[in-house]
Amino acid sequence: MFDLKVMNSVLGELEEERGIPREKVIEAIEAALATAYKKEYAKKGQVIRAKLDLNAGTTEFQQVKEVVDESSVRFDEPDSTEATTGREGDHHFHKEPVLGEGELPHFNAEQHILIADAKFIKRDAKVGDELVFPLEAKDDYGRIAAQTAKQVIIQKIREAEKVSVVAEFGKRQNEIVSGTVQRMERGNIYVDLGRATGILPYEAQIPGERYRQGERIRALLYQVEESPRGIYLRLSRAHPQFLVKLFEMEVPEAAHGTVVFKAVAREAGSRSKVAVVSSDSHVDPVGSLVGQRGVRVSTVTSELGGEKIDIIEWSEDPKRFIEEAISPARVTSVELDEAEHKAVIKVAEDQQSLAIGRGGQNVRLAAKLTGWRIDIQSTQGASVAEATEEGELTETPVAEVKEEKAE
Repeated sequence: MFDLKVMNSVLGELEEERGIPREKVIEAIEAALATAYKKEYAKKGQVIRAKLDLNAGTTEFQQVKEVVDESSVRFDEPDSTEATTGREGDHHFHKEPVLGEGELPHFNAEQHILIADAKFIKRDAKVGDELVFPLEAKDDYGRIAAQTAKQVIIQKIREAEKVSVVAEFGKRQNEIVSGTVQRMERGNIYVDLGRATGILPYEAQIPGERYRQGERIRALLYQVEESPRGIYLRLSRAHPQFLVKLFEMEVPEAAHGTVVFKAVAREAGSRSKVAVVSSDSHVDPVGSLVGQRGVRVSTVTSELGGEKIDIIEWSEDPKRFIEEAISPARVTSVELDEAEHKAVIKVAEDQQSLAIGRGGQNVRLAAKLTGWRIDIQSTQGASVAEATEEGELTETPVAEVKEEKAE
């Protein structure tokens, strides 16, 4: 007999704190009881099931047999040297030969019942059905059986908790999650997210940021990965989507879908460019993200450790979009080569450094944002810098440009 009060208390606690359904815990207890019964009292090869009655606090044990005929089993003597398969601790466990393709199993009186005999018990029995036979209930189990039952319960609860965690965090994928820094190992940061631990890899961190144990941290949950060793919740603060989600938290127009992010190009910790458009002609997309006196964009910048953010309005006209993307530089002209998907931008001499940016960052981000290969030229036609859609940069030294102009 079980203490029903304690049992219901444990079931409620597991469901509330760990998110494990009561049915899964009951299933684990039934599996453990069946395993203990099999170890202590069952005959070799028997398939045992247990049924727990929470209202009465009692357990019923059953032996399960499959209905077979001559076409589904073999009646010759099994080879004692045959390899067997099975797993100790499973209440359905029974050792059985490893069968080849198309090979039938051997008839086992403890697992099978012939169709002719089955019809005496159940008139409408068919091949493949399962018949259950009640067994005598037992309450006295040995130490080994009890230990095995405990292991089965722990294993089943872990499996149920794993499924619960995957379901919970799977819904939150591509959203911002918050947690505390648990530990740092080899550059990776392990974040306590409550019911699970997230991993913030070194390459997904914002360069220059440092964290202490116990410090609060926010990051994008960009991947929920299930493996035999456990569940991996991969986090990122360098992902472009992290920037988008931060804006959605600060800007109601973005959260409601009035302001839409069309493209994002980011070099985490340094600078980003975002292209936005509004579905409502009365809403200014750029102004919405900037906020009154820049309060909204400042909040996002602070979370990103001072990362500069250029907000531009997206346009269906490629020329206009590219011209906006290369800001703050003023463009003299934009010529498009559709065949090579290349944009040739001409700028005045005093605008060249602005167009290229420090280390070529501005033109590099503009190329990523627009998806066009960008070639920046002086008004005399000399190529100053060129960036591919992937952000690869080829820069011509200023001295060479001046020599070309002089010629």
